Amino acid sequence: MHSDPKLVERVNAATKDWRGLKAKTMFGGIGWMLRGNMCVGVWHESLVVRCAPADWAEHLKKTGVREMDITGRSMKGWLLVDPPAIRTAAGLAGWLEVSRRHVATLPAK
Repeated sequence: MHSDPKLVERVNAATKDWRGLKAKTMFGGIGWMLRGNMCVGVWHESLVVRCAPADWAEHLKKTGVREMDITGRSMKGWLLVDPPAIRTAAGLAGWLEVSRRHVATLPAK
C-alpha cells in the first residue's frame, strides 16, 4: 500500500504551522499525530479525517466522503475523504480543520 506523495505534500504544507503535529507511518499510510492523538492521515489517495462521533453521520452525507473501512469494520468517528472533495486548497483545509477541532477536545497522550 502507499500514500499519494502529492497529497502527503499538500497536508504537510497545509499543517506546517500546527504546533505539536508529527507525521508517522501507520496502517499502510501516513498519519499525523496532534498532542499524541491521531488527527489526520493519507491512505492511498484519500484523506483520513477524524471527527466527533456525534457529527460522523452528518459528514457521511457530503459528496466524496465515506466510512473509513480498511479492515472490514467501519470506524465511527473516522472518514475517508476522496480526491474530488479535497482537490482545492480550501477543500483540503476544511477537512483538516474538522480533524483538528475534534482532536483539540481530546486529552493529550
